[in-house]
Amino acid sequence: MRKDQPPAQRLYRIGELSSLAGISPRTIDYYTSLGLLLPAKRSTGNYRLYDDETLSRLHRIEQLKAQKFSLEEIREQFAPHNRVAGDEAVNRKLADLQVHLAQLEREVKELEPVLEQLKPRQAKRLYRAITPQTAACVEALLLLLGKSNFM
Repeated sequence: MRKDQPPAQRLYRIGELSSLAGISPRTIDYYTSLGLLLPAKRSTGNYRLYDDETLSRLHRIEQLKAQKFSLEEIREQFAPHNRVAGDEAVNRKLADLQVHLAQLEREVKELEPVLEQLKPRQAKRLYRAITPQTAACVEALLLLLGKSNFM
């Protein structure tokens, strides 16, 4: 192998992927039909072949499901990354950031009723107690949610 060539990536048939991920082949089939997983290619016998990125994605899907995300929400989070071809590490990092942002959004939604009940004086005191970076993050999240009357 030449130094400038990347190492050949391991490809898995559905049964192998199932064993590695600890998920039934039927579930992998279902995720594929929903567009959550995409086969890397087909074998000469027309079997779907999945790569290591698919294994990582399966772990992320299960992690998101454990955090109570619906499969539709998960598919929406993966949609932008399905269109971006490129480096696996970049795709993984983008997906991780998307998960983190979604978790922050959920936490802000949980805080929203508490923030709405604050009196103006309490809100000012809270605002002075947090760092400018935290305030900017909260404001940005509220803007994303379409509610920006906190500050």
